Amino acid sequence: MLEQFYQDFGTHVCISREQGSRFAKAVADDFNPLHDVEAKKFCVPGDLLFSVVLDKYGINEQMHFTFANMVDEGVKLSMPQGEAQFDIKDGDKCYLSVQREGENSQCKTLTNALIKNYVEFSGKAFPHVVVPLMAKQGVMINPARPMIIYESMSIHMDTLAVTAPELREAEHVFTYEGKRGKIILRFDFLAQGEVVGRGEKHMLVSGIREYCQDTVDELIRGYNERKAALKP
Repeated sequence: MLEQFYQDFGTHVCISREQGSRFAKAVADDFNPLHDVEAKKFCVPGDLLFSVVLDKYGINEQMHFTFANMVDEGVKLSMPQGEAQFDIKDGDKCYLSVQREGENSQCKTLTNALIKNYVEFSGKAFPHVVVPLMAKQGVMINPARPMIIYESMSIHMDTLAVTAPELREAEHVFTYEGKRGKIILRFDFLAQGEVVGRGEKHMLVSGIREYCQDTVDELIRGYNERKAALKP
């Protein structure tokens, strides 16, 4: 499933603008302008980096990902072999730190199912989850410059003896002070109706301002129009 979205050179991988943009729009349903092919400050979707790691290393019972820098096109991302803790780097610059613990599964069916379910959930977080979550506390992002930074995410699987877990949203959290805040999106993995794992996605928000319904309506309308025009 994922091979079409990155170039594998064994010790490192590269991702083109076309691959990153197509993944964002066709797989993640993510229409952030930073992932457009022609974007001046293009960056590879963080969820694609996460997915590449799972595709290359399989799934461990405990996995934690810390995002350090945005990845531009053609960056040679190192892929260290067989380590429990490692950095995805280009030279001395770290882009993603990975920690793995517990048993490991190389089951492609499980890997593909987890990637698909998580990425679809994550890509739709803005505006469908983030905007109403912040609205509950009477605030919103800056519509002119919606600064939401992917900080980290983690997965904890109770068992790897599953093949097609489904994702269910759990209780999300938003806290802020002044113009800066933090969003924690929580989710569970289910198999045959039973919870078999859980995870969290952490994001940092800046430029927070007082909530305005008209502005929010315009923001969502513009996002949906852009999505309709660009969706593959």
